[in-house]
Amino acid sequence: MFATAARWAAKKGKPKMAPIELTAPPEQAQSITRTIFDVVREHGPLTISDVWDHVKDVGLRGLTSKRQMKIMLRWMRERQKLRLICNHDGPHKQFLYTTWFTNPKNVPQGPKGEMKAKVEKLSSFPPPKKP
Repeated sequence: MFATAARWAAKKGKPKMAPIELTAPPEQAQSITRTIFDVVREHGPLTISDVWDHVKDVGLRGLTSKRQMKIMLRWMRERQKLRLICNHDGPHKQFLYTTWFTNPKNVPQGPKGEMKAKVEKLSSFPPPKKP
């Protein structure tokens, strides 16, 4: 018990992050955030790579890189325009961006969940008898 208390006391606190300041002009930042919000609202809970694929299809001019998009997503989360949910599937985690109005229970299962169901279905058969 003493060792647990010593480990707990030795932990450092999480450093406070400064608010994100966007480098883009306000008009451009507004158009980028509106487009990202519309993509997330229209296509449901999305991972970062899914958002990037949809934004590339839209052809947004102000967004130059995936890194800039991730900064914009973090800024939108900070301003509570989007939220981040975690979809647990055993040891696998999937982080999805969604609007505040999306019910997290309606989150679609990823391909890992489908593979797990197939494996469980196959493993339910009895093993072959050995002679």
